Amino acid sequence: MASWTQRKEFVALDLGTANTIAYLGGQGIIYNEPSYIAYDNFTNSIIASGEEAAEMLGKTNSDIRITVPLIDGVIADMDAAKDLIKIIFQRIKLEGVLRKALVVLACPSGVTELEKESLRQVLVDMGARKVLVEEEVKLSAIGAGINIQLSSGNLVVDIGGGTTDVAILSSGDIVVSRSIKVAGNNFNEEIRKYIRAEYNVLVGIKTAERIKKEIGALTKIDNSRTYRAYGRDVISGLPREVVLSPEEVKNTLLSPFSKITDLIVEVMENTPAELAGDIIRNKITICGGGALIRGVDTYFESIFQLGVKIAPEPLLNVIEGAKQYEKNIEKWLEVVDLRDAASTFASFK
Repeated sequence: MASWTQRKEFVALDLGTANTIAYLGGQGIIYNEPSYIAYDNFTNSIIASGEEAAEMLGKTNSDIRITVPLIDGVIADMDAAKDLIKIIFQRIKLEGVLRKALVVLACPSGVTELEKESLRQVLVDMGARKVLVEEEVKLSAIGAGINIQLSSGNLVVDIGGGTTDVAILSSGDIVVSRSIKVAGNNFNEEIRKYIRAEYNVLVGIKTAERIKKEIGALTKIDNSRTYRAYGRDVISGLPREVVLSPEEVKNTLLSPFSKITDLIVEVMENTPAELAGDIIRNKITICGGGALIRGVDTYFESIFQLGVKIAPEPLLNVIEGAKQYEKNIEKWLEVVDLRDAASTFASFK
């Protein structure tokens, strides 16, 4: 135990559907890239990862496959998830640090306990001795500046890449939570479907993502700000250009956001009355990449007649929340020891 008290390293890893972010205490964010891996289909060897693999999306031949470890907040390819973690730590040369670090691993709420343990084991196999796995929505709330230790209800809506998690937090943990597979990737897919149905043009995932970022909004914005997208005509097979208006994208986004609204209502209906009253005072907090869509706060305010606030740095809320664990590292090292002891005891029962 002496070595831990002399030097306490800290590592946080946000394994997201869209992006994976790594943070090292004392240095800051040292990795922030898309969660893609490119494999050679014949040798199953890794060709590229992160930004490099994302650039290959939709442009590869049949010999190469592009994989995302998490789809809709669930680990779809455990081997790829393990490879991604290994690639990150090998690239930033943290193997030696892991042996002396508390590692906080953030996972989507859709990840099962078995999958959490499998991911934890990857880090253990790489040399990590102290690993704490926490849900993203909890870390997002902390990173948004919410003091979840208070006996006061806070409603957090975390709109990520694969899932939207809605949770009520109070007294240090999640009281009620629900998750839906409607989030950033789904918004992109809805835009693609609209363009195909309306213009008979097929556009790529990356093009849909750019459209969402450039002119995506839930409120009326300048309609002269159009976006020129390029794709393939599904009838002729030839390249074709389409010009999209913000109003078109807005109408496309309203459908998935109505499902998120229904999820928030469901969580509210299952919230204890005393905590429900706190939400009026504390407002609704929006986290994750979906918080960057223009007018998302105004949209929810108009529906719920409640105050809504966008978390600062919504894309980094999970890492910011994990950093708070660094400030109380001694406490969390003890928590990890207690959990490991309980797990070991349970295995002997």
